[in-house]
Amino acid sequence: MGRRRKNAGESDEEDSSDVSDDESPKRIRNEGPDFSRYEQIRDQRIMQNKERLQKLGILDLSQKLKSRTPPQQQKNPRPKKTTTTQPVSPRRSSRIKSLEPVKYYEVRKKNESSNSLEICIPEGTNPEVYTEEQEKLLGDCNISWELYVDGFDEDGNRIYDANKGQTCHQCRQKTLGLHTYCGKCELLQGQFCGDCLYTRYGENVLEANENRKWICPVCRGICNCSRCRKAKGWMPTGNLYRKVTELGFKSVAHYLIKTYRSETCSKSSVADEQQASATEETDSDEDAEM
Repeated sequence: MGRRRKNAGESDEEDSSDVSDDESPKRIRNEGPDFSRYEQIRDQRIMQNKERLQKLGILDLSQKLKSRTPPQQQKNPRPKKTTTTQPVSPRRSSRIKSLEPVKYYEVRKKNESSNSLEICIPEGTNPEVYTEEQEKLLGDCNISWELYVDGFDEDGNRIYDANKGQTCHQCRQKTLGLHTYCGKCELLQGQFCGDCLYTRYGENVLEANENRKWICPVCRGICNCSRCRKAKGWMPTGNLYRKVTELGFKSVAHYLIKTYRSETCSKSSVADEQQASATEETDSDEDAEM
């Protein structure tokens, strides 16, 4: 056993001495307890391959190729294909060929326009009637009111404030700006903002505040807000200021009272004429019998 170990040790020493004599100048790693003979041979082959590549000039050539940037290829746009399609008549059954095809879109007449001045207010449960006294209670102003300024910011947006703002009876908005004060009821229903007072009743809030005896439209019985109209059995009017001004009226209240007042007057006059003619006919018949 001792000889075998000694012989094995001698053979290892001989092999290592042979390799060390030839590979000593080409080694990269330092010899150590973990450095095996296989790793020594591997390092030797790597160094030999690098020397061969260096002699052939392959390493320099690969570095030159890597340094060069490949030219960008310009893609030629493909011409668009234009296809001409001939109009084809729709296929229809022989049973309905004689009928006019159905049109699934709205056909507007030439006389009709989207900006029509025709005002249509839905009918309520009660007929809308105004008296001569209510027509006399319509307001007026000496100075015109500038809209969308008082209570608006620099960008034209209305300023809403739940703490410092006042509620307008007409628009139900709690905003900043001037509001009226009714000298009769002295209630919140007498508060109208400048824009609503001018567009709906044709009055100026500055002139109304200067007059301590000014009476609000609610107390005058001519308020046309949605809540007051529903209480009377009438439907809300919506935004009518632009249309009524183009028709020549000062405000919405002027349009409503004068229009429905004239209609009721014309109806009553027709009824009076019919009654008068009926009485005349009865009188003539009585005279004939006599």
